Amino acid sequence: MIAGEGVSNIRTVAAFNAQDKILSLFCHELRIPQLHSLKRSQISGLLFGLSQLALYASEALILWYGSHLVSRGVSTFSKVIKVFVVLVVTANSVAETVSLAPEIIRGGEAVGSVFSILDRSTRIDPDDSEAEVVESVRGEIELRHVDFSYPTRPDVAVFTDFSLRIRAGQSQALVGASGCGKSSVIALIERFYDPSAGKVMIDGKDIRRLNLKSLRQKIGLVQQEPALFATSIFDNIAYGKEGATEAEVIEAARAANVHGFVSGLPDGYRTPGGQKQRIAIARAVLKNPAILLLDEATSALDAESECVLQEALERLMRGRTTVLVAHRLSTIRGVDCIGVVQDGRIVEQGSHGELVSRPEGAYSRLLQLQHHHI
Repeated sequence: MIAGEGVSNIRTVAAFNAQDKILSLFCHELRIPQLHSLKRSQISGLLFGLSQLALYASEALILWYGSHLVSRGVSTFSKVIKVFVVLVVTANSVAETVSLAPEIIRGGEAVGSVFSILDRSTRIDPDDSEAEVVESVRGEIELRHVDFSYPTRPDVAVFTDFSLRIRAGQSQALVGASGCGKSSVIALIERFYDPSAGKVMIDGKDIRRLNLKSLRQKIGLVQQEPALFATSIFDNIAYGKEGATEAEVIEAARAANVHGFVSGLPDGYRTPGGQKQRIAIARAVLKNPAILLLDEATSALDAESECVLQEALERLMRGRTTVLVAHRLSTIRGVDCIGVVQDGRIVEQGSHGELVSRPEGAYSRLLQLQHHHI
């Protein structure tokens, strides 16, 4: 793990001249495996010596006893040699079989771990045949009295009696301090997790009763750190819709204000990689979802690129339910409703104008803090 982290983050390591520290940590962590390995090698050497001693001692015993029988006339030399050869071959065969025992045991353990994973039933099954298949989505979202904590930290409550309702076709922004649970709302709507209490509902239906695969086909997601696959820009955008044509991909790129910079590249849409967030937005445009989830979709862009993409997002948001998570409050002034998340609850909600008119409100304080830092 230390070696992998050091290699994958080599720029950070080199920037802080931490090569010696990483090496010392690596050497320190190797001490315990080294002691275990030394102990195992000593035991293995001792057992190997004993086994060889037993092998050659038994052969010596057979030859001594055989010569004793021949000298007394009880047996002949040929019979003694035949018995000796049979015993030696049998002993070697048994020894070779026993030497494979560790590999057999390790193989059994490995197969057991694989089958334990295959046999484990997931709580969230995307292909549940008994769930209702989603044909169409109006886009009304409601989180009703939701309690939630991440499985890795069950003792830390993210939401306690959290409620939020978003009308179909409206845009809802979520703002607040880092770690207050804004991105967790998006994770619950996508059903990456299930709440420990309460319901997440779309069009009045509990999403736990809906076929997850068909539901996610109606939802578009642009994350803060979107992932690009090791392929061309064209293929990365085309992931948004199965069987997408070249014309549809280019049209989606135009709508996301991506076509201009892609066309200027030497290989155009066949260029590997690209600007992650722009391509992720084009991918969402191609999907044409009824519900759009934007988790800090413009956070990694400069001011000029953000302005260009903001126009594309505003066009994309029209006529569809949109949930935005934002830290830059300047990017959400045009949304229908803004919710301030604090301590796992919505403490204030309304349009930008309504919230600004409350000087002592939570949103006004956030706005003042941002202007102060600027």
